[in-house]
Amino acid sequence: MKTVNIELFGNIRTYPENTRAGYIANDYQDRYKHDIIAAIKDNKICELNKKISGDCKLDFITTDSAAGHGVYVRGVAMMLLKAINEMFPDDETASINIEATIGNGYYCEFASNEHLNETVINGLEKLMRGYVKRDITYTKTGMDTDDAIELFRKRHMKHKERLFMYRRASKINIYNLGGYEDYFYGAMPPSTGMLKHFKLQMYGNGFVFIVPDEHNPDELTDFKPSPKFYNVVKEANDWIGKMDVDGVGALNDAIANGHLQELILVQEALHEKKIGDIAANIASNPGMKFVMIAGPSSSGKTTFSHRLSIQLKTLGLTPHTIPLDNYFVDREKTPLNEDGSYNYECLEAVDTERFNSDMTKLLKGKEVVLPVYNFLTGKREHTGIKKQLGSNDILVIEGIHGLNDELSYSLPSESKYKIYISALTQLNIDEHNRIPTTDGRLIRRIVRDARTRGVDAQATIAMWQSVRNGENKYIFPYQEQADVMFNSALIYELAVLKQYAEPLLFKVSRNSPEYIEARRLLKFFDYFLGAGSENVNYNSILREFIGGSIFSV
Repeated sequence: MKTVNIELFGNIRTYPENTRAGYIANDYQDRYKHDIIAAIKDNKICELNKKISGDCKLDFITTDSAAGHGVYVRGVAMMLLKAINEMFPDDETASINIEATIGNGYYCEFASNEHLNETVINGLEKLMRGYVKRDITYTKTGMDTDDAIELFRKRHMKHKERLFMYRRASKINIYNLGGYEDYFYGAMPPSTGMLKHFKLQMYGNGFVFIVPDEHNPDELTDFKPSPKFYNVVKEANDWIGKMDVDGVGALNDAIANGHLQELILVQEALHEKKIGDIAANIASNPGMKFVMIAGPSSSGKTTFSHRLSIQLKTLGLTPHTIPLDNYFVDREKTPLNEDGSYNYECLEAVDTERFNSDMTKLLKGKEVVLPVYNFLTGKREHTGIKKQLGSNDILVIEGIHGLNDELSYSLPSESKYKIYISALTQLNIDEHNRIPTTDGRLIRRIVRDARTRGVDAQATIAMWQSVRNGENKYIFPYQEQADVMFNSALIYELAVLKQYAEPLLFKVSRNSPEYIEARRLLKFFDYFLGAGSENVNYNSILREFIGGSIFSV
């Protein structure tokens, strides 16, 4: 019997050749609190059903990690699609799009609302529960690209059909679940038996399938509706309809057919109209003196603030920008993270007492000397910058805690206008493969960090989970408190960002932990035709990341 040597946790163990990774995982499951759902073979993610045919290093992915959560979600999504196919065989109107993440739910819409009712939703969930009990195996096979395109055409999956018309590779990996075949971007679980925690629930014009979050993978919490966020999702769909670009394949069509410039102009015009509407809403409320802007990393907050200020000026207002960073406490008073580093993201890092004192005085028409935080010395400095609000003056305050009333506790609610901004991905890969919002922001951040801070992609990827943890704690819980949400995502941006991001991602060391994420993003860019940046408006939010902005960003 042939054997292979596998490095596991620094030790070498011998297994028979072609042993499945899942069999090996069973030997190590007791080392983990949560289920092993995938493996890492020589720094590349693979399914547990993969046969190990040669010497290698093996690690494991559990459901309490971002990667493991993604595997879990894909597994549940494929069960849902199999159930729909079983309930409505060959019915094109029963196809669904998986459109967005809302809290712990994944929002879906049927092609026709005639299928949307409690009986159908309950029936689908019952079928899915049956798949879990049967513990059906997910299998993966390579299919000729032309054959896959024909499969998608027959199944009325027009987004997938258009997407793979631009596929360079001759083969596509197709997953099979009990006879239902589909394409998914990313690894699948070994079988349905481990996907016990999920729920279907009607919501809005569709429904959500609810799964645990990665921090509590064995606990299913109630779905929390987010009406304002949902409205942004619907607005994004409306914009997609206006531009007739409903997937990456359609974007590639627009680029290939020479329609990119028109697409850019329409998208930027939609952004400008939205910003103008927000400014008009602010101007119509004369009691509002503080515009509070918050959003996660790489949302384009700085460019948005500039563009909003211009719109406010056209309406007779005089905006003044106050960076919340200037109210940081002195460095020796800054709270520390568990690793001993400074935690600039928590509210305690801000001198809220001084901030409220200054803002209250300004609201009363008094003159205030504003501080400036010196990041080199870690001290607030008094540079003599004075501010006094006139009747048409308004303050634009950008900062991570802008939506949290604990920051501005002394200011009357009627004096504050809160704006939540994020790059809420409009474009999906196809009907069933979302582009996570965090991916778009990470790519923006990689490009900007390299251009403006000399930070390479490996370092940006390494700190990204910490950034996301801060967002989950200090930003996302307050997003529904905003008066308005602005979606800064641009439907064309990933085609443009591709030319900037790919060289940076190729530089990530193959032996580093960050290589897994870099490789995933490189494979992701394979879906896109690249596009030049020469037609991108110089006031575009995208310019904040690729350079060339007319604003100081």
